[in-house]
Amino acid sequence: MTACVPTRPSDPDRTDEPTATARTAHSPPPAPRRFRIAGADLSASIAVFLIALPLSLGIALATGAPLEAGLVAAAVGGLLAGLLGGAALQVSGPAAGLTVVTAELIQRYGWRTTCAITVLAGVAQLGLGCLRVARTALAVSPAVVHGMLAGIGVTIAVAQLHIVLGGTPESAVLANVAALPAQLLHAQPAAYGVGLLTLAVLFSWPRLPGRAGRLLRKVPAALVAVTSATVVTALFGLTLPKVDLPSWSSHALAGLPDGPVLGIAAAVLTTTLVCSVQSLLGAVAVDKLAASRSDLPPTARRSNLNRELLGQGAANIVSGSLGGLPVAGVAVRSTANVNAGAVSRNSTMLHGVWVVAATLLLVPVLELIPLASLAALVMAVGIQMVSLHHIRTVTRHREVLVYVVTTLGVVVLGVLAGVGLGVAVAVAVALHRLARTRITHEEDARGAHHVRVRGQLTFLAVPRLSRVLHHVPHGAQCVVELDGSFMDHAAYEALQDWEKTHTAQGGQVELAGRGGRRIAEPARASHSCCRPWTPWRNHHCDRPTAAAPETAPPRGAYQLASGISAFQRTTAPLVRGELARLAAEGQQPTQLFLTCADSRLVTSMITSSGPGDLFVVRNVGNLVPLPGAESGDDSVAAAIEYAVDVLKVQSITVCGHSGCGAMQALLSTPPAGAGALTPLKRWLRHGAPSLARLADEGLPGARLAGRAPADEVERLGLTNVVQQLEHLRAHGSVAAALAQGTLELHGMYFHVGEAQAYLLEESDLVFGQVAAAPFDESEVGGEVTGGARS
Repeated sequence: MTACVPTRPSDPDRTDEPTATARTAHSPPPAPRRFRIAGADLSASIAVFLIALPLSLGIALATGAPLEAGLVAAAVGGLLAGLLGGAALQVSGPAAGLTVVTAELIQRYGWRTTCAITVLAGVAQLGLGCLRVARTALAVSPAVVHGMLAGIGVTIAVAQLHIVLGGTPESAVLANVAALPAQLLHAQPAAYGVGLLTLAVLFSWPRLPGRAGRLLRKVPAALVAVTSATVVTALFGLTLPKVDLPSWSSHALAGLPDGPVLGIAAAVLTTTLVCSVQSLLGAVAVDKLAASRSDLPPTARRSNLNRELLGQGAANIVSGSLGGLPVAGVAVRSTANVNAGAVSRNSTMLHGVWVVAATLLLVPVLELIPLASLAALVMAVGIQMVSLHHIRTVTRHREVLVYVVTTLGVVVLGVLAGVGLGVAVAVAVALHRLARTRITHEEDARGAHHVRVRGQLTFLAVPRLSRVLHHVPHGAQCVVELDGSFMDHAAYEALQDWEKTHTAQGGQVELAGRGGRRIAEPARASHSCCRPWTPWRNHHCDRPTAAAPETAPPRGAYQLASGISAFQRTTAPLVRGELARLAAEGQQPTQLFLTCADSRLVTSMITSSGPGDLFVVRNVGNLVPLPGAESGDDSVAAAIEYAVDVLKVQSITVCGHSGCGAMQALLSTPPAGAGALTPLKRWLRHGAPSLARLADEGLPGARLAGRAPADEVERLGLTNVVQQLEHLRAHGSVAAALAQGTLELHGMYFHVGEAQAYLLEESDLVFGQVAAAPFDESEVGGEVTGGARS
C-alpha cells in the first residue's frame, strides 16, 4: 500500500512506470489484500437501505416516472457511485432536489427521452470531471443554493399535497396552488387520514422520550411511518391507490432523444448543473461530518471532488441507460450513513446490494404501500428543504434578496431560470456592496479631525475620498478610520499621497481600523515604511540613525525587540482569542512536518497553516536517523513517537528544499571522510544512505515533474526525501500506525527561488507540481450543507 497520496491520478497509458523489480528494490513487497467488510459498514448499510427504499419510491412517484425507476437509481447510485466516487461516505441515488427537473422533462419529452437526457448529463459530468473543474461549482453563492433548494422544496410539497388529499397534481406550481382550494373541498378521507398518520409518525418518532425511545429511534422514522400507514391500510381494508411495480420484462429503457436540439441541450445542462452542484456540496457536507469522527481512516475524511464528479457521471450514464432516475449525492442518506458508523465506501455499496435484493424479493410487500403515504413522506422532505436555519444564515449575511429571488424564480420559472436569476442578483448585490462606500468627516472637541470610511475603498470612491480629505485643515491632526476589507491600488495611492502632503505641511495622520484601533505605526517606530496592506516580503526598512554608535543596540537585538514590539501591537490582538482556546484545549495538530532548519523555509507560509495545525521538527538536512543508529541525539525519534502515539497525527511530511547546505556538504565532504568528526559531521552521517541511494544505478531516481533535476544538489535533495520516508517506516510507532491505516506519509520538495511546492508520487518517484487552485467551500444546503477548512 502506498504511503504517499498521489497528486494526480495515474495514467494507465504511461510507459515509464517502474518495474516490479525496481519497486521491490527500495521498499518491502505489499502484503496481499483481503476483502473484508467491517461490521460498522454492514450495520450502516442496512440503516441507509431502510431510509432509501421508501424515499426512492416516493421520489419516483413525485416525478411521474415508473416507480421502479427510483429503485434502479438507488441501486446504481449505491453500487457505481459508491465504487467510483471520490466521497467514500456519501450515498447517491434519486434526490429530492432533482424532482422538479425530472418531472418537467417527463411531461415535456416523455420517459424514454428523459432517460437519454440523464445519460447525456452523465457524459457531461465525465467531461467536467476530466477537466478538473469540480471546485468551481463551489463558488456559487450559498444564498443561491439555499434558494434553489427552497424553491424545489415548495414545488414538491405543493404537488404532493394533492396526492395526500386523494387528487392528482397539476403540471405547474401556480396551477397546483390555484387548484388547492377545490382539492381541499373534495379531499378523500382515507387518503387524507393515511397521509396524516405518515406525517405524525415521521415527525414524532425522533422525539420519543426515555431509554426505550433511544432504542426505538435507531429504526429510521421514514420506514416506521410508511410501515405504519401500510399496516393501517391493510387492517381497515382501505381502498387506496398502492405501489404498482410492473414486470421488469416491460421496464422501459432509454431511447434516442426526441425533441428540439436546443430544448434537449438546455435539459442536459439543467440536469448536469443540479446533479453536479448537489453532489459536490453534499460531499463537502459529508467531510464536515466525518471531521468530527476520530475512528475514520484518512481516506474517508476528505473527498476528492473531481473523482466524485466522475463517479456521479458514470452512475448517471448507467442509471439512464437502465431506465432509472438521475443520480446525485443525497445528504439525508449520507448523514445517516456517517451517523450510523460507516468507515468506508463498502457501506454505500452494500446499501445498493440491499436495494437490488429488495426489488427482486420484496415486490409483493412493496405493492402493499399506499401512494398517499409515499406522497406524505416526500412532502415532508420538501418542507424540510425550506430551512429556517438557512433563512437565518442569509439574513445574517444580508443576502435575503438573493435567496427570495432564487426561490421565487425556481417556483415560477423553473430551476435553470431561477438559478440564473439568483446568480445575476448575487453578482449585482456584490457589485453594489463594492461600490457603496460611505465617507464622513467630523471634528471632535479637542480639534482632531476624524475621516471614517465605511465599505470597500476602490477607485470608484477616490473622488469622494479626495473631496473629504481636502476639507481637513493644514497642520491639523487627522485620524482616518478604514472599516473595510479591501483597498485597491488607486485608493491606496490617493491616501498615501495625501498623507505625505499633509505630514509635510506640519499635520499628523494616523490610520485606524474599525472602532479607532490603530493599524499603522507612527513615523518614529521601526519599520515605518510598512503598512498593514503591505504583502509579506523579505524587505529591509530604514533603521534609525540618530543614536550614537556606542549607544545603539546591536543589530540582532534591535531586530528582535522591534519584531516583538510589532507582534504585540498588531498581531497579538488578532490571535489572542485563538491562542487562548489552544492553551485551554491543548494542541491537536493533524500533521507532523519534518523539514530543514534553513531560514528560508517558513512552514506556516508555504502550508497556509496557523497555530495548532502543524507539529514541526526542524534539523539540518531534514534527516530522520534510523532507530538504533549511532547518534547521541534522539530528539527526532522522540518527536516522531510523541506525534504518532500521543498527538495521534494523521500524516507525516518530510520536506526538502532547493539550495540545501546540508546536501552540498554531503556531496563535497562525505561523512565518512578523513578528519575530526565535528558535531555537524556526526549528524550528517545520517545522510549517508541518501548518498548511497543516489549512487545506486539499480534504483530509480527521483525527479521533478516536467523537468530533470537542475544539478547534483537538487538530485540529492529529492533522493534524500525518498530515503527519509524509508527511515520513517522503520520506526515502530510509524510502522504500527501505517499497518492500522491511521497514518499517511508524504514527501515534499520546496523550490525556494520559484516559490513552488512539489508533492511526491511515490509510485513513480515523481515530485508533481502543486497548482495554485482556489479553494472555496462555503456553507450551503437545503438537503445539503457544506463548508470545510483547507
